[in-house]
Amino acid sequence: MKVALVHDYLDQFGGQERVLLNLIEIFPEAPVYTLLYEPQSLGHLFGDKEIHTSFADKPFIRKRHRLFIPILGHAAQSLDLGDKYDLIISNTMGFVKNIRYKRGFHLSYIHSPLRYAWEPWTYLPDLFPRPLIWAGMPAIRYMRWQDKRSAQKPDYILANSHHIAGKIRDFYGREAAVLHPPVEDALFYRDPHIQKQNYYLIYGRIIHYKKFPMVIRAFKRLGLPLKVVGAGPEEHTVRELMNGTNGFQYLSFIKDENKLREIICGAKASIIPQIEDFGLVTAESIACGTPVIGYNRGGTVEVVQDGVNGILFDSQTEEGVMDAVRRFEKLNFDPKTVAKTAERFSKESFKKRFAEIVRTVVNV
Repeated sequence: MKVALVHDYLDQFGGQERVLLNLIEIFPEAPVYTLLYEPQSLGHLFGDKEIHTSFADKPFIRKRHRLFIPILGHAAQSLDLGDKYDLIISNTMGFVKNIRYKRGFHLSYIHSPLRYAWEPWTYLPDLFPRPLIWAGMPAIRYMRWQDKRSAQKPDYILANSHHIAGKIRDFYGREAAVLHPPVEDALFYRDPHIQKQNYYLIYGRIIHYKKFPMVIRAFKRLGLPLKVVGAGPEEHTVRELMNGTNGFQYLSFIKDENKLREIICGAKASIIPQIEDFGLVTAESIACGTPVIGYNRGGTVEVVQDGVNGILFDSQTEEGVMDAVRRFEKLNFDPKTVAKTAERFSKESFKKRFAEIVRTVVNV
């Protein structure tokens, strides 16, 4: 089969890009089509790949692509694959479901329906004040219509969690099979030489819906040590909240993933207070043998087994976090047992299952 891989944006590295790297390992000859590509940031990962971009691939847009969401649906339509491919795989949480082609079986691996269209009050406050979001509702409704229409195009849909499969059903009126994303188990694993230390951890992109400030305030009230690792729009707020607090440490984005693994392995627990689509950070933490204290919603529920590899809490408030931490302090978790629960998210399992799905559903 001739295969093409289609991806939303290659301008930053996260869970969706990790999945793309795994797809490249399965289909090494496949070119990559994407709306934007920033070689300065990701050239070390994708520099040897054949990459095609849209008309929106301009330096100004790359640095601010979230401000250009309304035009990126049209940019996706400008990617024309013609009749060259037997299998087209879109790896997406945006508009690239709507790429153009004359033939080929289209399998779409959806990490989330377009967040800004369907859940603007959760995901847009990082970008715009609320009055501006209200004023922009006609554009948001247009994006919603455009996203739903593009979701009818794939021949087969995979979701990264049962939580997202439910959204696909509700928003798009389509059914999706579920395949959880893989953990980079060569990077995130339990290291028996690293001893647990006296700190809790919250890490990832510091953006509105991930609730970093809520966790920091909760730990201030608890008087317990906390490490914060990450970067993003709310970084300044996080720094100000942490300033001068004994036992608190802020570390900006860590490029050295071996160093990040050491920090995760050394933590008593990772805090996941947000609703995650799947939650690769959650799976990475348990793969390192570090239990998770997670909000009992979304993809976290599919990773955390209460009392086995972490605990779940029901109230997304400072008090809810504090009660969960107090409960955690009374329990004992064996790092080896915790890490074993992550084996189902291994790269090998993902690649094997994805290949099985392709063999089963693709008729070329």
